[in-house]
Amino acid sequence: MAFKLAAQESTCEGDTLEEKFAFAKSVGFDGIELSGRGNGVFVSRIPELQAAQAAGVVMPSAVAHTDHFIGDFDPEIRRGAIDELKDLLGAIAAAGGNGFVTPHAFGLFSRHLPPFTPPRDDEDSRQLLLEALDEVASHAAGLGVVAYLEPLNRFEDFVVNTLADASWYVDEIGSSGLAVVADTWHMSIEESDTGAAIRAAGARIGHVQLGDSNRLEPGAGHYDWNDTLDALEDIGYEGWLAMECGLSGPARDVLPRVASLLRRG
Repeated sequence: MAFKLAAQESTCEGDTLEEKFAFAKSVGFDGIELSGRGNGVFVSRIPELQAAQAAGVVMPSAVAHTDHFIGDFDPEIRRGAIDELKDLLGAIAAAGGNGFVTPHAFGLFSRHLPPFTPPRDDEDSRQLLLEALDEVASHAAGLGVVAYLEPLNRFEDFVVNTLADASWYVDEIGSSGLAVVADTWHMSIEESDTGAAIRAAGARIGHVQLGDSNRLEPGAGHYDWNDTLDALEDIGYEGWLAMECGLSGPARDVLPRVASLLRRG
């Protein structure tokens, strides 16, 4: 099974999206995952994204690089994050993409670091996230794109850590505008059996992000890639595999090895 591979925008050589896409193709990739910067930055790029799409650049997704998230403890900040996420979904729709990757809350709180007890009850956090995702998913579906909910490891989030955690929200909301992200680096920390977790999540998985056990490129650590690729084939996954990791060397040298590994060539 041939998976579609997306390189990180920031690691592609070139000054323009057209040049970056040409580079990505030259090293065995099929598209570019964009940097979804907040505070109006990504939204301001809509003319650039539309021009690149018209020129044939394939940009299937963008990942949140924002400073506030929909799980924030402050109601005003949380409201602002929901509104911003809806704007970011509009930008990826304008680029002809499939969806936008977001966690519940990156680095906001961890039960595994002091002070260990969050300032909000877990049930309240789950309910607030459910309400936010319901609104966001409805907006995304109206645009013809998907909000991809990314589980983060226990040190970066306190609510959504596993594929099963994220799958619960997808099932509860039941919208075409919401799906699960399977991020291999976070999975290497949180899932006891990554292949089984992928198979259990099944069609809820709408996007896959790549990082080895050391958060470098696939093949640079000790992650079992065949196990994950086999599981994705078993569930009939037809989405993208997008790089979200550091590189152990120059992209021109590293990315062809990654493409060969993931295509099992």
